[in-house]
Amino acid sequence: MTTVLDVLQFIESIAPPSLKMEGDNVGLLCGRADREVKTILVALDPFPSVCREAVEEGADLLVTHHPIIHGSITSVTDQTTYGQAILELTAHNISAVNAHTNLDCADGGVNDTLAAKLGLADIQKIDTDPYGLLRQGLVESQSLEAFLGKVKGSLGCAGLQYTDGGQAVHKVAVGGGSCGSELGAVVAAGCDTFVTADVKYNQFWDAKEMGINIIDAGHFYTENPVVAVLAAKIAAEFPEIQVEVSKTHTDCAKFF
Repeated sequence: MTTVLDVLQFIESIAPPSLKMEGDNVGLLCGRADREVKTILVALDPFPSVCREAVEEGADLLVTHHPIIHGSITSVTDQTTYGQAILELTAHNISAVNAHTNLDCADGGVNDTLAAKLGLADIQKIDTDPYGLLRQGLVESQSLEAFLGKVKGSLGCAGLQYTDGGQAVHKVAVGGGSCGSELGAVVAAGCDTFVTADVKYNQFWDAKEMGINIIDAGHFYTENPVVAVLAAKIAAEFPEIQVEVSKTHTDCAKFF
């Protein structure tokens, strides 16, 4: 019998909790560790719609990147979206585990997957912190316009926000999710282009002044590629378990 704890221990072997950022919440956050697992649903987020999908799929375990309990949550009621999600899972005896910033930093995790998705070669860590968060790699020298097309097509996003730093694209840094604050480290590493998400107004201007291209491809689109990778690793480790990737979860933000 394979349990929630067995699956969690495997996930933590490929994304050690020691890699998580301070204050992050990872691991088993909902349900029972001794619950038998026959079906797993894997998704980027544990939003209510994903939790309903887990119920419909007959899942015993929901595995996500983002945590179902985070920040200053002090109650679980149907008056909040995270409360609704937790209540949906507990009502159907579904456990929830996650690997968040530990999966961002892990070898083969969020940022290695993003770098590979964008076709980067010679992928290496950028030592921006004790965890080794960002990645850098090389592409054949090309115009920013050509690379923008590559990013949009590879990630399947509807649009991109970017600043033209006045350089051709060759040495690229990536940071899935909200990594705009690492711009200085990317410049120090000698990169000409930075692909990330949730870039703030001033960070676009900082990039322009520093002479680096910065591309905001969206939080969902820069992190979601790891979901299929994580699901495949779990399926390979536990061939007796049915492992499904969410078919309904996508980015709710649209471009007009």
